[in-house]
Order: sequence, then C-alpha cells, then structure tokens
Amino acid sequence: MTWRFTFSTLGCPGATTAEVIELAHANACEGVEVRVHKDEFLRLDLGASRTREVGERFTDAGLQISALAGYARVCAPAKDRDVIEEMRTLIMLAEQTSAQAVRVFPGGDADSTSSEHQQRALRRISAVLPSAREAGVQLLVETHDSHPTGRSALGLVEALDDPQHAAVLWDGLHPWRHGESAVETRRILGQHCAYFQVKDALPQEEKWIPVIPGEGHVPLQEQGRSLQDFTGWVSLEWERAWHPQIEALEEALPAAGQWFHRWRPAD
Repeated sequence: MTWRFTFSTLGCPGATTAEVIELAHANACEGVEVRVHKDEFLRLDLGASRTREVGERFTDAGLQISALAGYARVCAPAKDRDVIEEMRTLIMLAEQTSAQAVRVFPGGDADSTSSEHQQRALRRISAVLPSAREAGVQLLVETHDSHPTGRSALGLVEALDDPQHAAVLWDGLHPWRHGESAVETRRILGQHCAYFQVKDALPQEEKWIPVIPGEGHVPLQEQGRSLQDFTGWVSLEWERAWHPQIEALEEALPAAGQWFHRWRPAD
C-alpha cells in the first residue's frame, strides 16, 4: 500500500504558485491539492494557456496536482446543464494542469428526498463520465454537507460501477461527527475510497473549528489504523479560508506530516 502526502491550498488563501510550491517542498509533500476559486490563481474562467502554465509550474517543481478542489454540487436543486457544465469545466482544467482528480460536493437540499438526491447525482455524473475517462481524471464526491458519511456519499457513485473515475473523498471530520466510526467508513467505502483528507477540530459555539492535528477530538489514531489497506493521496485540508483566525498553514503542516509518517504503511 502506498500513501502520498499533499495539502489543500484552502489553507493558504491568496498564495501564489511560487509560495505554494515552496511550502510543499519545505514539508516533503509529493503534491498539492489546488483550490479552484475566483480569488485564487486557478479559476474556472482562467483560459487554457494560463491554466496549462499553472500545471507546468508544479510539474517543473517535481510536484503533482493531487486534485482540483471544485465547488460543483451534484445533488443541488439546480438545472442539470449548469451543474454538468461546471463539472466538465473542472475536468477540462484537470486535464490541462495534469491534475489526477476533481473534488465536488453533494450539496443536496433539505426539501429533496434521498432518492431525488441520488437520481440527480447519478444523472449528472453519468453525463460527464465519458469526459473524465477520456481525460484520465477521477471525480471525487466528498463526504460533506447533505451526505457527510461514507454510507451516504457512496450512494451517489456506487451504481456507476467505475471507481477509477467516480469515487469518494473521505473527509476525516464529517463521517465521524455524524456517528460513523473510521472502521465503518473504510469498510463501507471499500474500493470507492480514493482520497483521504486528514484534519482535526474542536467544537466551539455549535461549530467545529480546525486545530493542529493531534490537538482536537477527531480520532486520528483510529483513522490511521483503518487506512492501512488504502492506496492514494492523504491531504491536509486546513480551512483557513473559512477560519482566518486559526494558525497559518505552515504551523499545521508539520503535525500532519508527523501523523502521515507515523501511520503510513511500510512499502
């Protein structure tokens, strides 16, 4: 089994590619998870030549873009064509930057049933799967918002029966805080577990606030044990873009690296 260490640029909002590359090298990362956002260096409307330039900068630095963190919502009560177009654009950006995967959210609404959520997701992901296959890109639905557990997120991709191109990103916080143990999440996801985001947090005023890995309540040891048969990217998602009061990413990465090397299976 092989793990590869990466981190999300969600943790360093506004950073340049040069700053991100320097941070990755300083922390022995093999890749970077690049946030696709209007305020960042990679955007949906950036243009092909500049997008390829972003990818080349990371390649030239000996780094891989482990995933593009997109914001398409596959279960959202929106027009199919709008969601599908956003996912196709993300897949195109991934191909142009040589990124391995694209992260999307469930994004379901409280007024829709589980069946409606599933039908929307399957219909929309099915529409972009040919593009993902052609580009060699994996679409990852994160355990998040309306589908925070491994069990619920799996229902959005399992029927497609193509985990190489449609799988689940296991966010280490959300399944656990919704009552699903690490052992259960790993067992449920099986071959559809394609990417893991390590994080720690503490409750504060009915919210979970990120803390340095090892200083919070998330069962990181249990997660490390449960991932011994996992092969793929392990990413620190440090949510400083949403919580600007927390420490800089530079302070969180070393602890995440220590966890990574403590639990990384022997080659």
